[in-house]
Amino acid sequence: MVSSSVIQGEKAIGPQVSPVSLSTNAPDPELGSSAGPLDGDVALAIVGEHSQEIDKDVEARVLRRIDLFLIPAMVVVGYGLVYYDKAILGSAVLFGMTKDLSLSVVDTSTHPPTTDTSRLSWATSMFYFGMLAGLYPMTFTLQRFNLGRILGVIVVFWALVCMLTATMTSWRGLYTQRFFLGFIESVIPTGFMCIVSGYYTQDEQALRQSWWFSSTGLFTIIGSALNYGFAQITGGTLKRWQYIYIMAGSLTALFGLWCFVVPNSPVSAWFLTSDERVVAVERLRKGQTGVRCQKIKPTQLWEAFLDIKVWLVALIMASAYTVNGAVAGFGPLIVSTFGWTPLESILLQFPLGGICLIDILICGWLSSRFQNIRIPLLILNCLPVIAGCAMIWKSGWTHHAPTPVVGYSIIGTFGAVASLAICIGMANVAGATKKSAMAAAIFIAYCVGNIVGPQLIKSQTKARHYPELWEGLIICYCVTIAAATALYVILWRENKRREAYPINEDERDKLAFRDLTDKENPYFRYVL
Repeated sequence: MVSSSVIQGEKAIGPQVSPVSLSTNAPDPELGSSAGPLDGDVALAIVGEHSQEIDKDVEARVLRRIDLFLIPAMVVVGYGLVYYDKAILGSAVLFGMTKDLSLSVVDTSTHPPTTDTSRLSWATSMFYFGMLAGLYPMTFTLQRFNLGRILGVIVVFWALVCMLTATMTSWRGLYTQRFFLGFIESVIPTGFMCIVSGYYTQDEQALRQSWWFSSTGLFTIIGSALNYGFAQITGGTLKRWQYIYIMAGSLTALFGLWCFVVPNSPVSAWFLTSDERVVAVERLRKGQTGVRCQKIKPTQLWEAFLDIKVWLVALIMASAYTVNGAVAGFGPLIVSTFGWTPLESILLQFPLGGICLIDILICGWLSSRFQNIRIPLLILNCLPVIAGCAMIWKSGWTHHAPTPVVGYSIIGTFGAVASLAICIGMANVAGATKKSAMAAAIFIAYCVGNIVGPQLIKSQTKARHYPELWEGLIICYCVTIAAATALYVILWRENKRREAYPINEDERDKLAFRDLTDKENPYFRYVL
């Protein structure tokens, strides 16, 4: 039984389920045992339908253990590598990849000759077409089967495909490789969103989602430093850009080893004691979001499809992430047109990465400390992006021009916009299948934004400072602000309507782990 130091007392009268089902000889409640049926939330296997008071000190210890196991790997070798091996392309093109794979075509029939970089744009976008193809099958594979084993196998394949980039000899081969790279990597961001939503309360999710997503900024800095180092290589049988991809793939393989030991949920978290698992699950009851259910429910998929919240969050993500599509594939190349050398252009990714990293972490911390400020923060972070795009577009691109570099740096606040969109989306849905659907919708939108961004760059309009790019990004961020405002109004009105609903604590406790959606559960409250 659970020790008295962990569970202090019962808030409701009713039978409690003993955590003895978690012993090594008992059936795994996450694999469809009688204690935890496949179509129900696995949490019922150890906490039952009635709430239990938990010791705050024990809860704090459990939270620390969860953080120490999940967060470092998710930040350093998880999403950081996902971002890095996409962004490598922006630096690799400066190291001869464009020429070696014929990613740019020079038209000598014009005076002066013009360069067409549309192949590079499509090489950037092709990754996200692969992600689009992989998102739903990968996401629901994660829900249906053992999380750690699936992640581990997929990440090992990801490492191999990443290293295969070094073997490419043509732009056609690169297109194929990047499509499959995106297909495989699609499992990581959606998997991370579902992991965080299954281990943390609504109040805690914003900070934890921001931690792993902040690696976009962190690896902009780390990746730029690594790429700068590889730029110094002058010998060897490989090209400099080939060394970069081999290293990225090797690091990814190490991440795959960690994935094999990731538990399905707090119910089977091996790094917690049996009593601590009860606490880890019980503390999630109040949020009414559930923990994990391995049955895919078509009714929840249909509800997600009809839910205006899902569409608005997806619209926010798609319009906001057009910036990343341009920066990841063309960032160093764009900065080099401001009158800086290729090596200097790589180093000038540091300010953008630093602003992205710090801003994401600050917004995550503020969201965890103050209620209902996530959408206002998202809107606020759109403004520097709009200002930065205008500064780049309208300033003079002279030798070592400072103004466009400053503008380029402050658009780094786009990272906080995307991070907050993830937090808002995942905290405002319940039901395992619906949460998976929301996660997939967010990253379908993420892919759309990343596909559109590179296509806004027309090399023929370089002399006019790529007006289509900056106009397009400004319009996209106006759309982001409008969609966020509409979402705020909808959630505020729904919360106000639900506040009038009479509260039955016994009923609320029973519904917490029934795998109900946010619309089915009247006790669910939305965060703004």
